[in-house]
Amino acid sequence: MGLPLLLMGLLTFAAFAQTSYMPTREVKAGMRGKGFTVFSGNKVEAFDAEILGVLENAGPRQSIILARLSGGPLRHTGVMQGMSGSPVYVNERLIGAVALAFTLSKDPIAGIRPFEEMLEAQARPPNLRASLETPPAQQFTWGDAKLTDIATPLSFSGFTAASIEHFSPQLRALGLEPRQGMTGGGGSTHPPGDPASLKPGSMISVQLISGDLSVAADGTVTHIEGKRIYAFGHRFVSLGDVEMPFAGAEVLTLLPNLATSFKISTARGWLGSITQDHSTALRGELGRKAHTVPLSIEIKGGARLSNYRMELVRNPALTPFLLQMSAFSAIDATERTLGGVAFKVRQRIEFENAPPVHAANIYSGEFNIPQLAAQSGAIPLSYAMQSGFPELAIKGVQLDIESFPTRKQVMIEEVTLGRRTVRPGDTVTLQIAFATEGRRFTRNAAYRVPEGAPSGTLNFTISDALISNFMEFRQYVMTPPRTPAQVLRLLHALRDNTSAYVRVWRPLPSYQSQGEDLPDPPPSAANLLGRSQGASYIPNYNSKVTEIAVPLRDYMVSGTRNVSVEVKE
Repeated sequence: MGLPLLLMGLLTFAAFAQTSYMPTREVKAGMRGKGFTVFSGNKVEAFDAEILGVLENAGPRQSIILARLSGGPLRHTGVMQGMSGSPVYVNERLIGAVALAFTLSKDPIAGIRPFEEMLEAQARPPNLRASLETPPAQQFTWGDAKLTDIATPLSFSGFTAASIEHFSPQLRALGLEPRQGMTGGGGSTHPPGDPASLKPGSMISVQLISGDLSVAADGTVTHIEGKRIYAFGHRFVSLGDVEMPFAGAEVLTLLPNLATSFKISTARGWLGSITQDHSTALRGELGRKAHTVPLSIEIKGGARLSNYRMELVRNPALTPFLLQMSAFSAIDATERTLGGVAFKVRQRIEFENAPPVHAANIYSGEFNIPQLAAQSGAIPLSYAMQSGFPELAIKGVQLDIESFPTRKQVMIEEVTLGRRTVRPGDTVTLQIAFATEGRRFTRNAAYRVPEGAPSGTLNFTISDALISNFMEFRQYVMTPPRTPAQVLRLLHALRDNTSAYVRVWRPLPSYQSQGEDLPDPPPSAANLLGRSQGASYIPNYNSKVTEIAVPLRDYMVSGTRNVSVEVKE
C-alpha cells in the first residue's frame, strides 16, 4: 500500500473512531476537513471540505455551516441527492452532516447541519389528527440563489409510471423526490444484514413499503453510538416518534444532472428501525424490529387474477397514503383505467384487540375512477389510526378489487308516493325510479306509520351513501371520538354505496351527546343539552325516525330526492 493510501486509511479510521464533536462556536472560516459518503457500491470514501463560514441563527435556534466540497466525482456532480447525512470532520472531530445545497449551483457548496443540533432535536408532541402536511423545507435566499434542504430521493419498485406521476406533486411538497428505482430486498420481512458493516458515511434505505411493491427513502449515516444512529441531517417527513425499518444500501451509479445530481442505489439487508424523525435529523436503533402493517391486494378482471403482498410503515399519516398509492398502482398495472369502467372494492381491516371492519363499494364513471377506488380503502383506515386508541392497533388490511369494462352506476331519478295524507297505522309506499345508460327501473320501499304517531309532516329523504353518511356522521368527523367503541360504531355503520337509503325524519330538534344521537328529547333534556354544547349551538332540526335500505348490489347509487306526507289523526 502506498503512503498516500495508508495515510487516507489511517485518517478514515481515526475519524470513525472519534466520538467527540466540535461545537459550532469553534468552527471558523478557512478550516479544512474531510467528509465521508458512498460513491459506488457500499464503500465509504472521503471527500474534502473547506469551511467558508457559519450562518448563525439562520433558522429558529439553528445555524448552518457553509463549506465547499471537492474530491471524487463532486466536481462533475455537485452536491447530490442521497448525500444527506454525510458526516464532515475537522481535526478528527465531527462538525455535522451535509444537509443543504444551492439549487442550480455550478460549485459543490453545501450547508452542513451542526451535529450538536442533531443531538438536541426534540420530538414534536403527538398529533392524533396527523396528516401529511409538514413544514416546508428549510430555505435561505440571496437573490436568485437558494440554499435549501437536499431533497430525499424516494425510490419506487414495482410501481407503474402513471402511479408515480400521479402522486409526485404530493411527495415533492414533502421534500421528497420520487423516481423509479430498485429498492431491492431490504424490507423488515427479509433476513437481517450485518450491523457491523454500517459506518458513518454508509448509505441507508428507509423502507416505507416492502414486498411485491416497494418504496424507500435513501440517505447517509452521520454518526453511530452503540446501537443508536443519526442520519440525513434534516427531516424526512417530520413525523416525530415513528417506526420505520431501514436497510443498508448499495450505490449502483451516480447520475450528474444540470438541476440536481443524485445517487441510484438499491437496498440490501435489513439493519434496524428509524425511531425519530425531527427537523434536523433522523435517529434510529440498530437491530430494532419495526411494527408494520401487512397489506394484501387482490385484483380480479375477467379471467385475470393478480395478488400483491406488502408491509407498510405503521403511522397515522403515512399508512393510509401508502395504501392509496399501492392500490392505485395495482389497479393501473392490471386493468383499463380510461373510459367507462367500474371497480368493486371489498375491504377488511383487522385490529389487534377489536372486531374487524368490512366495507363493499362500487366506483364507476368516466374519469378518475381508479383514484376513487384506491382512496376508498384509505379513508376508514385513516379514521381508525388517527383516533389514537391502542385497542385499535392495525393487525392487517385486505383489499379485494374486481374490475368491470362497463359503467355500473345508477341515478336516483324520481320518487313517487301513493298518497300524500296518512293516518297512524297506515303504510306509506315509495316507488323509487333509477336510471342508468339505456335503462330505467323501479324499486319499492314501505314504511308503516306507528300507532300513536303524532300528527304533522313526515319527511322521506332518499339518497346515496355519501349524502346519507354525511348527514349522519358529520358531527362525528368534527368531534374527536372519546372511546374506541365510538370509532368502531361509526366504521361499522358507514353505508355501502350499492344501496339507496330512505331516511324517515321529522322537523324536530336532534342533539348529540358523547357521540350518540338524541332525537327529539324532552324539553327539559333539550335545554340541558343546548347549554352543555355552547351558547351558539343550533340543534339540527332533522330528527331521524328510522332508515330503510334499498339494495341494488351491482350498481353504484348516486343522487338524492325528497318527498313528504302529512300524518293526521
